[in-house]
Amino acid sequence: MTEREHFIPIRVTDLVEYLCRESGPRSGQTLTADEQERFRRFARAISFHLHTVYLAELRRLKDAYAPFDPDADPKPLVPISEEQRAAALNRLFETFVHLMQRANYIRLDRDDFERIMQGASAWGVDMRVNWDIFDQVELFCRGKGTSRRFLRRWRKRFRREEIVVPTFRRFVVMLKQKDHPKLGPTADTRSVFLKLFKDIPQMDVEMLLPGTRIKMPLLERFKLGGSLTSSLGYVGWKLSTMSLTALSAALTLSTTAAFLTLYTPVALILGYGYKTWYSFQVSKQTYSLQLTQSLYYQNLDNNGGVMYRLLDEAEEQETREALLAYFYLWRYAGDRGWTPKELDDYIELDLERRLEMGLSFEVVDALSKLEKAGLVAVVDGRYRVLPLDAAQQQLDELWRQYVNRTGDATV
Repeated sequence: MTEREHFIPIRVTDLVEYLCRESGPRSGQTLTADEQERFRRFARAISFHLHTVYLAELRRLKDAYAPFDPDADPKPLVPISEEQRAAALNRLFETFVHLMQRANYIRLDRDDFERIMQGASAWGVDMRVNWDIFDQVELFCRGKGTSRRFLRRWRKRFRREEIVVPTFRRFVVMLKQKDHPKLGPTADTRSVFLKLFKDIPQMDVEMLLPGTRIKMPLLERFKLGGSLTSSLGYVGWKLSTMSLTALSAALTLSTTAAFLTLYTPVALILGYGYKTWYSFQVSKQTYSLQLTQSLYYQNLDNNGGVMYRLLDEAEEQETREALLAYFYLWRYAGDRGWTPKELDDYIELDLERRLEMGLSFEVVDALSKLEKAGLVAVVDGRYRVLPLDAAQQQLDELWRQYVNRTGDATV
């Protein structure tokens, strides 16, 4: 069974229309045309409210990332000192981790990552991660599941074979490199890199990190080692077939004559040595090309683009949570209201029953947003929302406060 996650995989627009159409668990609860229109207006208002909050989040995150953005244009006007840079780096990582939690990503530590990456899928290459090259690194995943892929293998006569592969629907990497011989002198050790990928096989996640080394498959290592061993063995056999007298005579001759006498075994050693080295380089380039091809269609965004995309995802996620919490309390909780657990159970069971969507609803976050906006009242641990018209008036008042406070619609 797929592990339940907090992420709600429904677009806000689709969720609003779904709630307007659904009749609820009891008959006679369908929204009237007037109620549908009022709820759509309320949904737009709460979306604007949360978007306004996220504009401030975006500005703070942009300012935090500016000194470390490798693609920054324009560059910061006043460079910061190294001490300020170190403090800003810590703030950036802390802010980003908080953002990922709000977007319902799962943070992976090194032990989690190494446990997941054991082996390689049929489409990936097995690699070894060098953790010493990183100053700081953070890894996040969302959407653990499986996907179906197709493969043709020679041992099955290249017939099309379906394979179920455990995947991450989204995987995010945030890292800063440090000076290290493995990276070379041209490595960028001052920037912070952000990478977002989709549909990554869980066993291949190490491919997403820089500075990794390819682990040659056992068959390739056997072939390379076999070539070298066989060549050395042949040279040894060739020398052993030469009589002791012939070998002594060759060594007492001039240097040129001795070299010509031993030309064949020496040439074999050099030739097989070069062939072995060249074969290794070709194999390494083949696996590097395979890695590039594997990630070409799975890279969603980089650096600043990742930040904007994730902020948008976090905003959408919080909007979905707020809409679900308000709607279910408004339509089904009655005058007594519900406890957080009752609301949580009701939403999870209802979505699973009607949409076949198993998720773990973040009821505390959802109620906290409604409470901060003044849309819910708490009496004896039970939550009751304002009626739809009163809630709309409250959101309109919040909007006027934003405008009066700043001269525009931001905070």
